[in-house]
Amino acid sequence: MRKRQGAGTGPEAGPGAGLTLAAVAVVQFMVSLDLSVVNVGLPEIAAGLGFGAVGLTWVIHAYALTFGGLLLLGGKTADRYGRRRVLLGGLALFGLASLAGGFAQEPGHLVAARAAQGIGAAALAPAALALLTATFPAGKARVRAFGVWSAMNAAGGALGVLAGGLLTEYAGWRWVMFVNVPMAVCALALAWRGVPEAAPPAARGGRPDVLGAVLATAGTTLLVFGVVRTDRYAWTSPVTLTILVVAALLLAAFVHVERTTSHEPLLRPGLLADRSVAGANAYNLLVGAAMAAAFYFVSLYVQRVLGTGPALTGVMFLPFALGVVVGSVLAVRLGYRLPPRGLLVAGALLTATGFAWFGFISPDGSFLTDVLGPSVVASVGFGLCLGPVVSVATAGVAPHETGTASGLLTSSRQIGASLGLAALGTAADHRTGATATRQTLDDGYALGLTLSAALLAAAALIALTALRPPRPPAPGKTPDPTTALTGSAAE
Repeated sequence: MRKRQGAGTGPEAGPGAGLTLAAVAVVQFMVSLDLSVVNVGLPEIAAGLGFGAVGLTWVIHAYALTFGGLLLLGGKTADRYGRRRVLLGGLALFGLASLAGGFAQEPGHLVAARAAQGIGAAALAPAALALLTATFPAGKARVRAFGVWSAMNAAGGALGVLAGGLLTEYAGWRWVMFVNVPMAVCALALAWRGVPEAAPPAARGGRPDVLGAVLATAGTTLLVFGVVRTDRYAWTSPVTLTILVVAALLLAAFVHVERTTSHEPLLRPGLLADRSVAGANAYNLLVGAAMAAAFYFVSLYVQRVLGTGPALTGVMFLPFALGVVVGSVLAVRLGYRLPPRGLLVAGALLTATGFAWFGFISPDGSFLTDVLGPSVVASVGFGLCLGPVVSVATAGVAPHETGTASGLLTSSRQIGASLGLAALGTAADHRTGATATRQTLDDGYALGLTLSAALLAAAALIALTALRPPRPPAPGKTPDPTTALTGSAAE
């Protein structure tokens, strides 16, 4: 029996790859956990600091705005000034902001801390992903590395609900902020020791495109702001329409500047001309929209319809977290033999099946009959597609642009989450109507989950049509190793 080559980190991964993978895994777990750990504690935070109903939403929005709005700039900064340096700086800021948030005495203190967390996350997330892409450039080591990354990514989001419920109920809401501090310290230590010093990538061109950075950051931030504020202003209200039009104009100006600038562009227009990059980002946007909305609806269904407390609600999300790990392991196993496009299609369709099953939830249901089964199906599907979409979006990208490509991919997920939660939340609220009973709430959540399934079916269609397998190399030519994950990884 022939021995498999590259099943571990392999020679292609380079020295210190294990510590780099560990650092990136901790970073991704921390960022994902922070996206969900605060949500369950919001009622206690409101009571503890005296937030009003509208002001409380800024605990979430402050993080979403800075994180989503600055991701492109964070990725470009990592490419230009060095990923290790940006990763360490982002981790330090994230940890300090978490510590400050835990000690907040006024609503403004916590909102400012959450905004600072978002700035730190916008720096460290694309830097970490670019490091992973550079450390594991091709082959089976890359498949396994992205499998680990995807498992930590989704496990952090799912376990954030559990941690948020347990910490809020038994330790106090401040610990939903403090919990990030030891993780940030651990990631700092791993990155300091395991990520080698390296000169910034050679392709640094001319001066940075400051105007493009301002336009992209302002346009993306306004877009996220306009979407997240639809909880207060309707989609057709003058306020929302004005914000979205201004955001669209700023982003159109950004595209024009990137095409005509004499400086080093923030986002090279040709990058999105690559079908793999464009298709993976469109896929990622739809997956982000569906997953954020589904998490929201299932959490509310369990608490408001089934009457479950916050701690037990967190426990009920454990099967989802475990299912994502199973799906990620399957993605590694199958990734040795199947092209990522096949995994993306299968993962989206399996997750869509789970969400369509969720669409049959009942006001008289239970965890065993209405939550457990669809959670397992959807989570395994989600785990199947997490790693491959990142690999497809970064495979073949020039080394000096991997940070930008990583920031673009994370940005598409974040913008998708904001859009999906706002749009599907509006549809669910409309179905629920003015009178919130268990039956009407159930009807609204079921509609939202069914629409989430439709978004994932659309994502599967994008993967099937937009992500073409690579052409075979001409006779006598060696295939480019950077395309190893856009086709089959089997030997």
